[in-house]
Amino acid sequence: MSTKFYHLLAVVTVAIWGTTFVWTKLLLQSGLSPAQIFLTRFSIAYLLLTAFMLVRQGRGIFCCPTAKGAAAPRIFRSQSWRDELKMLGLGVLGGSLYFMTENVALLHTTATNTSLIVCSCPLFTSIVLGWFYPAERLSSRGRWGTLLAFVGMILVVLNGRFVLQLSPLGDTLALASCFSWVGYSLLIKTVSEHYSALFLTRKVFFYGILTILPWFLYGFEPFPPLSLLLRPAILGNLLFLGCVASMLCYLSWNLCMARLGAVACTNWVYINPLTTILFAWIILDEPLTLCFLAGASLILLGLWTAMRKN
Repeated sequence: MSTKFYHLLAVVTVAIWGTTFVWTKLLLQSGLSPAQIFLTRFSIAYLLLTAFMLVRQGRGIFCCPTAKGAAAPRIFRSQSWRDELKMLGLGVLGGSLYFMTENVALLHTTATNTSLIVCSCPLFTSIVLGWFYPAERLSSRGRWGTLLAFVGMILVVLNGRFVLQLSPLGDTLALASCFSWVGYSLLIKTVSEHYSALFLTRKVFFYGILTILPWFLYGFEPFPPLSLLLRPAILGNLLFLGCVASMLCYLSWNLCMARLGAVACTNWVYINPLTTILFAWIILDEPLTLCFLAGASLILLGLWTAMRKN
């Protein structure tokens, strides 16, 4: 398939992720905590992916590791313990650490601050990846495009409200969440050529669940009650977050990272606030402003500038 397909897939993936803030907010209003939502959505995704891998064992690009020279497809274990440790890192950086720092940051700082810091990860990703991998470095045009998109993202997130309240703890947690995703992008580049997107995605979910369990086992909060999870509105939201926003989106994102490169793929994260605010406008009746429209235009112009070939 052409790179245009994977760019489109990355756009759709980020757009879906942008809507998850709205569904998560509805679940929080229903009585679930951020950790309970994370555990439930990742558990749903992991069980579905595992079942799919067992049924389709050894078939297709998504079904098994694709390491060169592998004697037989593997379902549950990596080719080496070093690779397995990398899978653990992916589960922490792209799972438990990322979501917990982001969600706890919301308890100590404003949603605007959190969004601004977390959604700046493409800028940091391009810097870090370019440092370690010269082939990932942006051209002059790419740097200008990324900067335009970054400014547009700031305007979109502010949406006409130019008041920022500094909170050292909350802002530090949001920054930790941002760099957690940067670390995920850096680490997955080292294994994406040797393992399929499905195998990597399932490992992210497994170790994300495994590393969040101590939060519940040590009594910080209880496991989500089954009676609450089975309420139709809550169950519907959780199934969307688990099946679509987690399972399908992590799968498509890991595939796009392997095909497009970490920097080009992560640049599409700048459109995340666009879908968040649009869905908040449609579902939660939050206002749209001229600042949002100006920011959206800058994001699209910046991405077009960064992505188009010389």
